[in-house]
Amino acid sequence: MKQQLVRLSPHQNAKVFAVMMAVSSLVFAVPFFLIPASMFEVPGSSPPFYVILAIPIIYLVLGYVGTFIGCLVYNFLYRFVGGIEFESESV
Repeated sequence: MKQQLVRLSPHQNAKVFAVMMAVSSLVFAVPFFLIPASMFEVPGSSPPFYVILAIPIIYLVLGYVGTFIGCLVYNFLYRFVGGIEFESESV
């Protein structure tokens, strides 16, 4: 059976996506800064700790704002072009 998404909740979707982006950025940012700093850089020239913490916060804010705006645009355009269609099946 085909179904369409009529509305995306901007706040809920943005909140979930922002947290996912922040957590995933930690997975990449921490090793990216710590491993090269210990292997290739001159001792004492590694980035300050607050820079490593700022990256997930920046990702969180930008992820929230971007997803929120994206949901608002989808909800507006749904009236003109229809929603995302998908097929589902009861198991």
